[in-house]
Amino acid sequence: MPLHYARRLTGRHRSGQANRHIGVVLTFVAGATNAGAFLAVHQYTSHMTGMVSSMADHLVLGAWDIVAAGAGALLAFVAGAACSAMLVNFGRRRQLHSEYAGPLLLEAALLLVFGLLGSRLAELHAYYVPITVMLLCFTMGLQNALITKLSQAEIRTTHVTGIVTDIGIELGKLAYWNRTGGEPSLRVVADRGRLALLATLLLGFFCGGLAGAWGFNRVGYVATVPLAVLLAIVAFLPAWDDVNHWWQQRRFGSRA
Repeated sequence: MPLHYARRLTGRHRSGQANRHIGVVLTFVAGATNAGAFLAVHQYTSHMTGMVSSMADHLVLGAWDIVAAGAGALLAFVAGAACSAMLVNFGRRRQLHSEYAGPLLLEAALLLVFGLLGSRLAELHAYYVPITVMLLCFTMGLQNALITKLSQAEIRTTHVTGIVTDIGIELGKLAYWNRTGGEPSLRVVADRGRLALLATLLLGFFCGGLAGAWGFNRVGYVATVPLAVLLAIVAFLPAWDDVNHWWQQRRFGSRA
């Protein structure tokens, strides 16, 4: 990966192309994490709509333990989103190159913990599912908030309901018949570039799901380690630039 491209991918200065490319990477990671989590704990960890619906169902049925677990997962997702916002705003206020790289490095660390310690956590039968679900929900909240802030809410990566809805809207525009001679300002025109992006994000999530399911079936929890490495690679250079800048300031400042 060329250094200049890597810096643009997660650096402070953004472009539409960089947003699209990091969006595809994060969508793949989310799909893989979600599929692997389902095989590990039989529950999707990025689907908060289903989580809240499940809480309501089990509340009526009196299954208080499941309701409590769902509430914990929901709060973990919110906490992850809040943590991501805090890290981004911290970097923005200090004009760090790693304004957007910080949450990705944290996500990489959490996926690494899950990959290396998942089998150990599985031995704690009473606490394994809640701990694992909350960890992965926190990770998904962290990622979703990051891409939302990074792309100005144009891209979502941890769920595909909005993506599929927007694809339907653009296809409806594409299929709409504009009457000849009509007012130009009233013409319905599809955004083909956005349609291509949405289709790519959907494909990225699906391919990530395939990779995550295949990897977990083959090697178990360690399948999330390559995802952690991928995130660390795309986020490393901006963070390194900040560390290097800090070191240079300290080094030459101490000589002054």
